[in-house]
Amino acid sequence: MRILHTSDWHLGRSFHREGMLTHQGAFVDHVLEVVAAEKVDLVVVSGDVYDRALPPVDAVKLANEAFTRLSRSGARVVISSGNHDSAQRLGFGSELIDAAGIHLRTRASEVGTPVMVEDAHGPVAVHALPYLEPDLLREPWSLAARSHEAVLGEAMRRVNADLAARPGARSVVLAHAFVADVAATVPEVSDSERDISVGGVSIAPAALFDGIDYVALGHLHGRATLTDRVRYSGSPLAYSFSEARHLKGSWLVDLDGTGQVRAEFIEAPVPRRLHQLSGELAALLADPALDAHHEDWLAITLTDQIRPNAAMEQLRQRFPHTLQLSFAPSGPMPRDGARQRPGAGVSDHQITLDFIAELRGVPADDAEAALLQEACDACTHDRDLDREAG
Repeated sequence: MRILHTSDWHLGRSFHREGMLTHQGAFVDHVLEVVAAEKVDLVVVSGDVYDRALPPVDAVKLANEAFTRLSRSGARVVISSGNHDSAQRLGFGSELIDAAGIHLRTRASEVGTPVMVEDAHGPVAVHALPYLEPDLLREPWSLAARSHEAVLGEAMRRVNADLAARPGARSVVLAHAFVADVAATVPEVSDSERDISVGGVSIAPAALFDGIDYVALGHLHGRATLTDRVRYSGSPLAYSFSEARHLKGSWLVDLDGTGQVRAEFIEAPVPRRLHQLSGELAALLADPALDAHHEDWLAITLTDQIRPNAAMEQLRQRFPHTLQLSFAPSGPMPRDGARQRPGAGVSDHQITLDFIAELRGVPADDAEAALLQEACDACTHDRDLDREAG
């Protein structure tokens, strides 16, 4: 059986206010191309189809288009909900959609009931675990501890009980969680992932999935191989600059008749590269070697000792897709004398002037000082009060 493992589509997400729906649509096209070219039998999506519980209308439209096209492809599709999804909304109409070969599994009550698929070698039981919230399931599932390890442990107890009644059936499990092989390196975490820790504990051990032929994980946005049988596909697009070096895509997995697996990573299209630049503003604007980043999405850190005026505007003249700007002076900032501590007799205007001088290393000029005075006056009921305080 040939399986395409993907996850964390996050339909409807933006990237530093840049809309991503067109790029997400291009990934859906890519998935359909892979399904056709590689003769994929089963597509699994391990959670976070949407970016939020109430996705925008265009995101729902794209998901509907993706599911419809997949149903016509001839491949069976199993989808679980993630921590960003609304299980109720994503799972709406799942019984009807099952008939089209699209199997949405979003309810904890369904854990232990597989989607059964077959190939020339016999049955494969696909157990799709939705995101399982420990706080919500601790009481109904009588969990001994409030942790992801406890809730996934109970889920896998139910899965294994089902598999024990299906001798000879091969097994695939989808799970949306922070899983690690505790004897090896913990997978890299990205800035775009929502924290799912409970009491500071979020990691569940990969050993929970021992005995499963293939485990398709979701939640972490970087691809990772915990074991030959336990893998993260990662998100299909980068959703933070911390993912600039990630290789995005999906796992193409061959599951043979004996339950052995062979996996190949299929790269996804890159709509626009991400890159991080650092240096003084004048050098960044003049360096001809940086022409290669004209079309990239950029996060830029300026190292000027004195913060330049209108830095973002200047950068975007050369790099129109600069999205993030930060400042990290390369040396000690110049000081223009001791700052007066706020207190009685210090005007709001003077406090703002001190702040600008402290932040930038040089005092505000006359035009800036006048603008700050107008802002202070606009926030004061008695417009003469601030001047009198000074």
